Amino acid sequence: MHTGLFHSIDFNAEGKQFGWLSAPFSVDRSPYFHVRTPICTIRNGDGPSILLMAGNHGDEYEGEINLKRLIRSVEPADITGKLTIIPFANMPAVMSARRCSPLDGGNLNRAFPGSMEGTPTSRIANFLERELFPGYDIVFDMHSGGTSMAHLPTGLIEENDDADRHAKAVKLLNALGMPYAFIARNGIDAPTSMAAAARAGAIGISGEFGGGGSVTPQTMSITALAINNLLMAAGLTKAPVLPSHSRMQETLLLSLNSHDQAIYANRTGWFEPAVDIGANVEAGDVAGWYHDFERLSETEEELRFQVSGVVISRRLHTRCENGDCLVQVGRLIKG
Repeated sequence: MHTGLFHSIDFNAEGKQFGWLSAPFSVDRSPYFHVRTPICTIRNGDGPSILLMAGNHGDEYEGEINLKRLIRSVEPADITGKLTIIPFANMPAVMSARRCSPLDGGNLNRAFPGSMEGTPTSRIANFLERELFPGYDIVFDMHSGGTSMAHLPTGLIEENDDADRHAKAVKLLNALGMPYAFIARNGIDAPTSMAAAARAGAIGISGEFGGGGSVTPQTMSITALAINNLLMAAGLTKAPVLPSHSRMQETLLLSLNSHDQAIYANRTGWFEPAVDIGANVEAGDVAGWYHDFERLSETEEELRFQVSGVVISRRLHTRCENGDCLVQVGRLIKG
């Protein structure tokens, strides 16, 4: 009664179901409290199986809002196969507008494979990887830069040692219609949802669709476009299911696989960027300046890029501390 995770969903049943993934977690306010994660599953006959999720981090809204809208609009007759939607995967983080859960400090995208005897974040991670992901062909986990980062809208996959599975993932990545996409190298043992999907035998697709803890008409539209395109490319739907004014674009593939593609703060200071996301830069170009407000006589530190490529993210908060990522560059994948 005090561990595990419970639900009443029959994931093989036909039709449309709503439910909760409930993890008991006693708190001062409520000794028999359940941390509840909303979920919707829709099935219509045999076909591809796709899991869509957002709210892995609570302050990343493009996926959350689009998936909430999708739940209301899609009916079984609109699909062929199985579609499961989790719009707020880390519900406590979503409700507190935070990256991590206020209940246990858990960062869901660093919690896989988790444990059913652990905290709520650990339990939801364990349920997703051990129980849910293995039942799907594709897992699409939507992100953004969150409150602290501006992020270029990009698709994302992680490298897979299985050449056939990697080729399928790249094909789906291109099908999203995003202007940019990057391939990361975190390894099969990483604590991320994409590594968890790979361990479960599913093809993991992700993306960064905005940033700043906010949404714009453009970021909402391009997220909807990516959802529509993925569902159609996989054969689950024949027509778009979400409204979008964005047009499909040829995708420029980038790689993000080494720490020298980022610049990090090495002390407390104030970051002034020289370029914004989307800029094409060369190794040695000025990335920005790092100021020390307590030493007025000192010249600000000039920061330079170590690699050439496209700026995919930058820190939005001017004040920074040792270890904060200030800016990232994606390397162009040739050919």
